Amino acid sequence: MKTVRLKEVDLCYEIFGDGHQHTLVLIPGLGSQMIRWDIAFCNLLVEKGFRVIRFDNRDSGSSVFNTKKEIPSDKGIEEVFAEFSNERIPYSLMDMANDVIGLLDHLKIKKAHVAGRSMGGIIAQLLGSYYPDRVLSLTIMMSTSLNPALPKPDPEVMAMMTQVYPDPVVHKQEYLRKKIHFAEKISGSGYAFDPDQEKAFLEEELTRSKTKNGIIRQLLAMGSFQYNVDMLKKIAAPALVIHGTDDLIFHPDCGKDIADCIPSAEWVVIEGMGHSIPVELYGFICDRISDLTK
Repeated sequence: MKTVRLKEVDLCYEIFGDGHQHTLVLIPGLGSQMIRWDIAFCNLLVEKGFRVIRFDNRDSGSSVFNTKKEIPSDKGIEEVFAEFSNERIPYSLMDMANDVIGLLDHLKIKKAHVAGRSMGGIIAQLLGSYYPDRVLSLTIMMSTSLNPALPKPDPEVMAMMTQVYPDPVVHKQEYLRKKIHFAEKISGSGYAFDPDQEKAFLEEELTRSKTKNGIIRQLLAMGSFQYNVDMLKKIAAPALVIHGTDDLIFHPDCGKDIADCIPSAEWVVIEGMGHSIPVELYGFICDRISDLTK
């Protein structure tokens, strides 16, 4: 793993495969780290002929947003949101999209295929719309356009997402228990949930994490995003939109809305998949990405 300074961000990234292959950039979701793009998944893509880049978004994992103004840790999300107008947020989703372009510039990559999951799928939409000359194809998974007319997330899941979790330094086991319970809740009914694998991810994330309150700043970036259907209609790159029928965070209609708005986008709905990518689907999804880029 390496780190590059991009203005106010120290961006951590990792590359799989050699420099002669087509580049595919994998963008994580809200509060998620690049390790959620599992090494086995990345290696399958390398076998398909890609050079794969995974990275931590600013404010997650080992990527650090350098700010002099920290968000108070004793305030709830609602209180923090009430204090910030769109003009005063620490950064926007467009800033996060520009991090991807900055990384490609650093690596001297002119064009790349892009895949994003959840919030990363929104960042991918921004890249496809505002940087058409840099994007060869788009794969958007379990994501949304943030169209306000779309179904809202499941209320119970939203409550679990926004609850105050125990401090993992002081109450690690309780923290892990609650996080594993949440992961199982959003995993879908079609594939067996593996609590041991989830615990391993969480343990590694705790080790890698270098930021306090990063997820709140990312939430502010999402909350300030202005839905723009014209942005989607401008996307000219080949696009693949993948969504699960059991997604409790972004209803399947959210993915269908993206596919309907991007010209010539391919819509793939997976029965029983929730808001995660089960190991059993790695091969299928990698095949679909490979087919798209051909």
